[in-house]
Amino acid sequence: MYNLSAEQKLYFVLRLAVAMCFIGHGAFGIITKPIWANYFAVFGIGHDMAFKLMPWVGAADIALGITMLVYPVRAIAGWLVIWGLVTASLRPLSGEPFAELIERAGNFGAPLCLLMLVGLPDTFKGWFTLISPEIKISEARSKQLTNVLRVLVFLLLAGHGWLNLIHKKGLIDQYTRLGFANPVNVAFTAGMFELFAALTVLVKPVKSLLLILFIWKISTELFYPHWEVFEWVERGGSYGCILALLMSLQFQTSKGFTLNFTSHKTKPIN
Repeated sequence: MYNLSAEQKLYFVLRLAVAMCFIGHGAFGIITKPIWANYFAVFGIGHDMAFKLMPWVGAADIALGITMLVYPVRAIAGWLVIWGLVTASLRPLSGEPFAELIERAGNFGAPLCLLMLVGLPDTFKGWFTLISPEIKISEARSKQLTNVLRVLVFLLLAGHGWLNLIHKKGLIDQYTRLGFANPVNVAFTAGMFELFAALTVLVKPVKSLLLILFIWKISTELFYPHWEVFEWVERGGSYGCILALLMSLQFQTSKGFTLNFTSHKTKPIN
């Protein structure tokens, strides 16, 4: 049986996460999710024209996501960093809470981390050549990648926790649908848990907690009142960043050093 290296495992996790995120996001364009009209309005595009453009935008997202599965190139990953940040930013720009942006840190973070893992090309042509999974990264780049993942996981957890604490209607609807008698209390409890977990990941990530958070995210994202499957797939960036951080920490341990977020020095493991 072919044994994958730690770098290769990270590569495939991040690549799948990127594909899931943009295939799921594109599906909402195909089905013309009504709230998207608000995001087109940021650019001065009217309601009727927005609904005509949605399927085209969705189809482009799906095509790029599928391409990352079958023929991944750095140029697409780079574009998806920009596009993921732009689409997440449209939420606060259209009047939604700022938490909606940072809660989607995985959307632009997963392709960013994939680029960090495989490295930037030396030539323009290199942006369009197939990314090889045969990767070996230095200790310095491994540390940088781990720290970026810590920030991304902090953001996506803190953003979701924030939305719970401000009683986002979609989340309250989830808890009501699940049969909770007091969905507001459930939102408060979930929000405080996610904020505490976010701070723990930022300050001192624990592998056991990350495993719990990974299971938490892939489970709770199944409970959206509408389009559950598409919502779950679109959150692939979140799952991928959490899992990638867990794998990265395991990789650090296997290499005999740990990472300190506030220091440039590595500490040997006794």
